[in-house]
Amino acid sequence: MFDESKKKFLLHSCCAPCSVAIIDELKDQFDLTVFFYNPNIFPLEEYLKRKTEVMRVCGDCKVPVVDMDYEADQWHGKVAEGLENVEEGGERCSLCFRFRLAKSAEYAAKNSFEFFGSSLTSGRNKKAEVINPIGQEFAKLYKINFFDVDWKTGGRQEKGSRIASTKNIYRQNYCGCKFSLPKNI
Repeated sequence: MFDESKKKFLLHSCCAPCSVAIIDELKDQFDLTVFFYNPNIFPLEEYLKRKTEVMRVCGDCKVPVVDMDYEADQWHGKVAEGLENVEEGGERCSLCFRFRLAKSAEYAAKNSFEFFGSSLTSGRNKKAEVINPIGQEFAKLYKINFFDVDWKTGGRQEKGSRIASTKNIYRQNYCGCKFSLPKNI
């Protein structure tokens, strides 16, 4: 049953392990919808694994999911060209965050969400001080609220790891894009 007192919140999910504790925390506080938009994930088989796990987590939590198109070619054209050899965490990653957060904010604004946020800051190698200002920029542009949180804090990262282990959630060993692939894959 929908609780009209709860504000609508769109959570961009990068993957199930990073999102599971966040979903668990937000689902009772907000009218939560998860937004799966990750055209950076390579190869397609990996993308499908991660998407399947997000769908499973959301199904278990009874949270709706918006499954966006893959758009890998668009991502590559905007983010990778000329930045293929930049180390992870550099300019290419910032562009990737911008690409996905722009789409999240646009969707949230067009669909009357009061808040949007992202599980990106939950990743151990993802810096909230890089990601959150980008989210704030798009919140201002689209006149909505960005949930400015470092999801690694407050025991959330540990809780997410415990839940992922207990529920046997697939845990990847790289960020997602082909430039972050471990050399042994």
